[in-house]
This record gives sequence, C-alpha cells and structure tokens, in this order.
Amino acid sequence: MGMRSTSPPLSSSCCSRFWSSALRSKRLASPAEKAARDSSGHGLSRRLGVFDLILLGIGASIGAGIFVVTGTVAHDAGPGVTISFILAGASCVINALCYAELASQFPAVVGGAYLYTYTAFNELTAFLVFSQLMLDYHIGAASIARSLASYVISFLEIFPVFKDNIPNWIGHGENIGNVLSINLLAPVLLMLLTLILCLGVKESSAVNSFMTVTKIIIVIVVIVAGAFEVDVSNWSPFAPNGVRSILTGATVVFFAYVGFDAVANSAEESKKPQRDLPIGIIGSLLVCIALYIGVCLVITGMVPFNLLGEDAPLAEAFKSKGLKFVSILISIGAIAGLTTALLVGLYVQSRLYLGLGRDGLLPAIFAKVHPRRHTPIHSQVWAGCIASIMAGLLNVHTLSHILSVGTLTGYSVVSACVVVLRWKDKTNSQVSSSARREGVFCLIVVALSGFTAGLLFRYEVSIIFVIVAIVVAVGASLALLFRQVYGDSVAFSCPGVPIVPNICIFFNMFLFGQLHHEAWVRFVILSFIMVGVYAIYGQFHGDPNADETIIYHEAPAE
Repeated sequence: MGMRSTSPPLSSSCCSRFWSSALRSKRLASPAEKAARDSSGHGLSRRLGVFDLILLGIGASIGAGIFVVTGTVAHDAGPGVTISFILAGASCVINALCYAELASQFPAVVGGAYLYTYTAFNELTAFLVFSQLMLDYHIGAASIARSLASYVISFLEIFPVFKDNIPNWIGHGENIGNVLSINLLAPVLLMLLTLILCLGVKESSAVNSFMTVTKIIIVIVVIVAGAFEVDVSNWSPFAPNGVRSILTGATVVFFAYVGFDAVANSAEESKKPQRDLPIGIIGSLLVCIALYIGVCLVITGMVPFNLLGEDAPLAEAFKSKGLKFVSILISIGAIAGLTTALLVGLYVQSRLYLGLGRDGLLPAIFAKVHPRRHTPIHSQVWAGCIASIMAGLLNVHTLSHILSVGTLTGYSVVSACVVVLRWKDKTNSQVSSSARREGVFCLIVVALSGFTAGLLFRYEVSIIFVIVAIVVAVGASLALLFRQVYGDSVAFSCPGVPIVPNICIFFNMFLFGQLHHEAWVRFVILSFIMVGVYAIYGQFHGDPNADETIIYHEAPAE
C-alpha cells in the first residue's frame, strides 16, 4: 500500500497563516518602559506644547461650518439648535475622554485609533480601521480644498477687477457630467500646504496657530457684534418643531466637532505627551463647544429661525442688519477655518501612513523620515497628491454621502479599546480567553443595538422598539460591568468604565444608522477590498514589534 500524505491541504495552510497573522497584536509597554522611551531624550522633533495642541484640535474642528451649519440646522430646530450643539458636544466630550486616556497611556508614537486598535484587538482590525479613516480623510481633504478654492475666488470677486472675470474651472469648479469636475486652484492650495508640512512641524504649527487664532478672533467679533442685534423674542418658541427636531439636529451637528482626535496623532511631536495630550484633546473640544453655542445664540436671536437662509445664513443675518463689514469678516474667517482644517487633515494622514509603514503593513517608503526636517516627506507628498488628484478632477461633493463612516468607526473602536485594555483577571493581570470573548461579544451587542436604534429612529418606527434596543444595550453593559474585572489607568483615566465608553459606542453607532445607505455599502465594500489587500501584502510584512526599534531624531535645543 502506498504511503498516505499527512501534510495539510494548501487551502488549510493558507487560512491558518492568514488568521495567525491577522490576530497578531502589539504589546502595550509597561509604565517603566513607556517612561524610559518618552524621556529618553529622543523624539521626532518634539516641538508641540499644550497651546499648540489645543490650537491643532480647534484648527481641525472648526472650518467654514461654524458660519453655515449653525444656521442651516437652526432653520429646522429653531433656537433649540443650541441644545442640539450642547448634546452633540457632550457626546464628543465623552468620546474625547476615551481618546485622552489612551493618548496618555500609550508611548508617544504616531498612530492614534489605528495604534490603539492594534494593541487592544488585532492587526487586521487595526488595518480595517485605518482604511475606513483614511478614505474619510482623503475625500474630506479634497472636499475642503474645493470649498477653500471657492471661498478664495468669492473673496477676490469682492473687488470689481475680478468680478465675473474668473472662469469657473479655476476655483468654483467646471462640472463635466456627474463625476468629473475641473478645478485648478484646489490642487495648487493642497500642494502649497503639503510643502509647508514638509518643511517641518515647527513651520506648519506656526501657520496653523496663526490661522486658528485669526479664526477664533473673527468668531468672537461676530458673536460680540451680533449680541447687540439680538431680539430675545426670536427665541420663543424655543423648540417650534418639537424635541425630535432638536435630537435630529444633534445627530447632524455632531460632525461639526469632529477633529479633536487629530491631537492624538501628534503624540510623537508633543513635548510632554502624557500631560499635554489629554489637555489638548479636551481643551480644544471645550473651546469649540463654547464658540458654537455663542454663534447659535446670536444667529437665532438676530433673525427669526424661519427666515434664515440656507447657503450663508450668518452672513445674510448680518447683512439684514446693515452690518456688511461683518459678512466680509465671515468670509475671511471661513478661509482661515478651511485652511487650518485642511492643514491638520493632511498632517494626520501623513502620520497614519508613517505608522503603517513602520509596522510593515504598507511599503517601507512610507516609514522614511527626512534626516534634517524630521518629517515623513514621502507619506506627506503621497497624501497631498491623492487629495490633489481628487480635488482637481472629481466632483467630490457627490462623494459626501459616504463620508463620516471612518470617523464613527474610529470613535467606536477607540471607546471599545478603553474597555478592553482595562480588563484583567481576578488573580493576575491577564484576562482569560473565555472572559475576553464574552466581553468582546457584549461590546458587539452594544454596537449593534446602537445601530438598530438609529435605524428605527431614522424611519420613525414606534418608540417602543427603540426602547427595546436601548434595554438590550443596557443589559450588555451591565454584563460587562459585573462579569469583568477592571484595572485603573496608570495615567489619565476615563471615568465610569465600562459604562461611559459603552455610551460612546451606542451613540456613535446610532449616528451610523443615520447615514445614507451608500455609506453602509461603502463600509462593506471597502472592508472586503482591504481584507484582500491585507491577505496579499499585509500578512507577510506586518510586524507588531516594529515600533520598538524606531530610531528617533532629537529636536535641536532652542
């Protein structure tokens, strides 16, 4: 009789190799190792202080939207839009608490949500989170660049010499069908900002700080000038379309706060990351909340909510009061706001590419840092080129329906990371595999309950079914609370773990259910594509321990 082969089938071997690679994870450095690395005197040009980080977060969060979104949402919610911004801001604060804990707990290296996921879960999940975030960043950068180009042209047309003399294809965009749209100025602005970012973090931080301070001053001037034109009778009725319009408004304006997470990606360039990152994340968000509330009160007090315009409600409100100079200030503020949002967006993209290049999940060229400028020039130029091509050739506004998927995915996973990294066994610091599986299952139940509640709310199904979804999420949260043992964070601690992170997950997935169905399709298709990319490249080159051998460059003394 012939010998029977005992070697496993090729397909089985490939699957085994894939899963063993996909389930790899990074090791969380001990407090002693982390302190040694962060205070070793080596750093990737650690020039960002706490004030720089706060301005970085504000620069990313407040664009032209503060002059537009506030009015457009007020058109439906009435003066109650103020409550919408408070509710959305409160939700973002608890998301920020989760980011702040992880930012203070991890070694000061780039990566943000991707790094946290790689450590708390596994390599494949981290790669998928990166891909969802990065598509949002690319589309967002292209869209912001086109808006910035349009604002610049509109500002120039204030002067008679430019009025009606600038072709659409230069700044406003010349549509060719439903997909193509030619815009010359947007790529030029993108490459200019890319050049500034390549020069060094000191130079780019100076530009961001100047533009952000300018923007904040303009917003404050707008609030003060508008306060003298407020008629308190316009605040009554406060919720003309009911509580539901306020809640719906909160789901819309939530995205006006997005950007504070950019601070977490600057860990490697922060002077004192463990102290300054939590302050930068939460401080920038609180400033944004205060500015948004001020603008909401002014715009709804100046003009009856049903008379607010759609395109430029704040500017039109001031024009109706004879304050045309304020509308000019608003245009300048919008240009400054869009510039900082674009600058920070490109900055974050390059740092994420740098992190994946170091870990081997992308080609090594993305991991290269300029020896003198101490910036990831290859990653920065790549991010700038992708955004420039999209902004110059595509009608990116048609892609707006698939935005925000990456943001909500990232926020939800970061909240889950806080819970997972707090788990420990009653007798040792390691949680058992069965307890971990049970905990992950409960987190998934919370996420699915939030998504289901969002769908039910969106399609106005009976509130009883929404309550059922909430009850299921509460049950899963209680199971996490009583069946798992939690340790304390060694640095900044998010309060109320696991309840507070679970609230974040539930609300983020509730918002996920409010997105256009094209966004859900994009999430599924991109996930399948990136699993394929990982199977072809990432599983063979990924190295969870790569960042432990990084050679840093010390910033010169000043």
